[in-house]
Amino acid sequence: MDKADRRTPLPRRDLDHVLEHTRDLWEELRGQRVFITGGTGFFGRWLLESLVWANDRLHLDVSALVLSRNPDAFREKAPHLADHSAIQFHPGNVRSFSFPTGSFSHIIHAATESSVKLNADEPLAVFDTIVDGTRRTLEFARHSGVRKFLLTSSGAVYGRQPPGMPHVPEDYPGAPDPTDSRSAYGEGKRAAETLCTLFSKQHGIATRVARCFAFVGPYLPLDVHFAIGNFIRDRLNGGPIVVQGDGTPHRSYLYAADLVIWLLAILLRGQNGRIYNVGSEESISIERLAHMIGAGFSPEVGVVVRGKPDPGKAPERYVPSTARARQELGLLPWISLSDAIGRTIAFHGAAVR
Repeated sequence: MDKADRRTPLPRRDLDHVLEHTRDLWEELRGQRVFITGGTGFFGRWLLESLVWANDRLHLDVSALVLSRNPDAFREKAPHLADHSAIQFHPGNVRSFSFPTGSFSHIIHAATESSVKLNADEPLAVFDTIVDGTRRTLEFARHSGVRKFLLTSSGAVYGRQPPGMPHVPEDYPGAPDPTDSRSAYGEGKRAAETLCTLFSKQHGIATRVARCFAFVGPYLPLDVHFAIGNFIRDRLNGGPIVVQGDGTPHRSYLYAADLVIWLLAILLRGQNGRIYNVGSEESISIERLAHMIGAGFSPEVGVVVRGKPDPGKAPERYVPSTARARQELGLLPWISLSDAIGRTIAFHGAAVR
């Protein structure tokens, strides 16, 4: 079992941090029924933990129905969530689930498949799951009278970020290369965003889109394609921290507690039809990130960089501009990267002790 799957609720200080910045937002959900796809993944578990925490402390009487292919497996991983009275499950596949009965006020569509291996081996499955799943969920939103719909999209919709652009804004018209099968994920998310626009125009569903970049925090898988997760795994295993490439790409990371605040604010206060980048503007190279994780905590561990930089090649970048979220919704990265890494290491370390 992955360390991220241990039965460890989120730290109280993280949940209190979310509540501190969302207390007024929750009032719109008082007594409401919310439908969530992707509720058992990294984003989803954070959302459910935060919902339960706010529900119990603010007496909201809100409930969430979570679409899941395997509710029993999730119950094994997170019984404190699965057994909570505010959480129920609806078994089904996002592409073909039967519509639950009753009405719902809000939908958070966070189901996706971001596996690099699956994107390389079965790109059609990735594309179809994203597009068909989004259409099915939007059809359900229309059927059940949903007032607000949030799609968690991805910065992958921009394609390759130009070397001279330090931060990519929402109005950048770039796109993935449609002749590259590895673009299935990004192109699928672009199509999903288009579906939100069409359903908003034709059926009056108030849609918002969160274009998500890179994140760190408890429940982040440590054994897939996320570099920061792999580095934390290496750190927990005693090192060395291994950088598979040349370490030159630049990324930025938002802590998951801040991510929840951003998603809730976009759902509940974002403009209809609006797209918001979600992430941090603090750019850091992958090599520097590895050294931060290796040297920033005791005992220090070494870093091995396996690739060699090409001096004639500009570093790849994947860093958003978040001016829109900051100016329209007052959103910030309240938790620093170093603090975020420390909290994640502490969580995963406690989970295996």
